[in-house]
Amino acid sequence: MNHLSLDLSPLVAADLPAIDKLDDRAFGPGRFALSAYRLREGVVPDFNLSCAARVGTLLVAACRMTPVRCGETPAILLGPLTVDPPFRSRGIAKAMIERSLETARAAGHALVILVGDEPYYKRHGFKRAPGGRLVMPGPVDPSRVLYCELTAGAFEGVRGAVARAR
Repeated sequence: MNHLSLDLSPLVAADLPAIDKLDDRAFGPGRFALSAYRLREGVVPDFNLSCAARVGTLLVAACRMTPVRCGETPAILLGPLTVDPPFRSRGIAKAMIERSLETARAAGHALVILVGDEPYYKRHGFKRAPGGRLVMPGPVDPSRVLYCELTAGAFEGVRGAVARAR
């Protein structure tokens, strides 16, 4: 991590305002139109699965995990995964993804989905969802809808609209 003293810790509610500012710097206001944001809007992330990264007391990155449903199947939506631009390319995102997936697996979750770049996320076990199997709210490039099985066979038979958990 390029000599950074990085502290990964579970996300807490008090982190959310700082993370909103971080998301604004990293992604801008256009992020609110994205499908994944529609799923998270007004929903509190699972604090036990989500994490924040700090260098000293400075929050430099966050990875939120939010419960969703894929048709009738419970899943976790990973994202946004946000790293403050000056701290990118230092392994912070990789560390947060690994921690969040390990924590979700240990908590008994079987399936994680996200909207992102397959070449980047495949190193973490994500695969492209077969066309038409998962329907995101709003427009989304289907090639960017990815899933990761935390339990072998967890994506078998999964299909339908992705929606907020009930």
